[in-house]
Amino acid sequence: MESPELTFTLAYIVFSLCFVFTPNEFRSAGLTVQNVFSSWLGSEDLGFIQYHVKRSSITLLIHSALPLGYYMGMCFAAPEKQLGYIHQVSDGWRVFLLLSLCLQLVSWTLIIYWSRYHWHNHPISRALQAHVQPPYSSWGSVATSINTEFRRIDKFATGAPGARVIITDSWVLKVTTYHVHMALQNDCHVTVTDSRQHELTPDSASPIQLLTLRVESINPAVRPFDIRLISTDYAELREKLHAPIRTSANVVIHQTISDLFLDTFRAQVDLNPPYTLPEGQEVEPCIGCMQVPAGTKLVRLCHAEGADNVLECQQCFCRPMWCLSCLGRWFASRQDQQRPETWLSSRVPCPTCRAKFCILDICVVH
Repeated sequence: MESPELTFTLAYIVFSLCFVFTPNEFRSAGLTVQNVFSSWLGSEDLGFIQYHVKRSSITLLIHSALPLGYYMGMCFAAPEKQLGYIHQVSDGWRVFLLLSLCLQLVSWTLIIYWSRYHWHNHPISRALQAHVQPPYSSWGSVATSINTEFRRIDKFATGAPGARVIITDSWVLKVTTYHVHMALQNDCHVTVTDSRQHELTPDSASPIQLLTLRVESINPAVRPFDIRLISTDYAELREKLHAPIRTSANVVIHQTISDLFLDTFRAQVDLNPPYTLPEGQEVEPCIGCMQVPAGTKLVRLCHAEGADNVLECQQCFCRPMWCLSCLGRWFASRQDQQRPETWLSSRVPCPTCRAKFCILDICVVH
């Protein structure tokens, strides 16, 4: 493959992936389906359901046109292949063009089928029809209810545009690229099924915990679906969600940044060398919680130097007096709460003698 062809291919693959899985940079530049076709889509606030029926349809058309766009771009990137003359191209390129055209034709056929009878056949309309029961007489009245509640300012909304979670007074909604999942709060129950901690994220320099919640309805016509959100939004979701929430036995939810920090704190301390108690010395209860033995000792292991070549960490001569959890909470409480990305590299005073220490100086008692 020649250089211009390779360059265009790599560039088009990156562009396509970014256009489908839109990063923040593309959203900021306005390179999204919602922004490009904003005049046709209308306002989401004025007509939530109508907006997403149109958005999902045009998104399907644009995404299905990407292979055809690649072929057309290659006509200019590699003119020596003469891709504009179908009868002269190789069998491989002819098959690729045929599949691209078929994909576009199928997409148009599907959109035309969906749009019949005022979009009655669209998947979002079919999801609305599953809720046609008193007090809703038709799927149009269900759509009106969702549109009205979405306009209220007290709704809960979180997540990226391709995986938004919206909780209104009566509805649980999940907006995806091609669909809108919905469940009536009075008919559903929610289960926290999984939690995962991520140390690095595009939007935050501090660790976050992602929760997966399963929404299931007693209405057999409504399919269960999963919603995902960060743990710090969980408390706000609970306030807005009237449906019962259950938590799986193996799931631990960290609702504050301090809870998330404790997990990272423990993992880092475990990497430090252990401290062996002198012979005859007994471990006393932690003076912070009085519930577990004092399992940590501050030993100056960090040799970082500050101004005038003075060591920033100091030797602590206190005996083991704190458990790891209490010491971690003390460490977190002495930090700048607006800059959690600096916590692990900070130094705090010993809660007993005020000697400065960092996380590298904390040893687990063996």
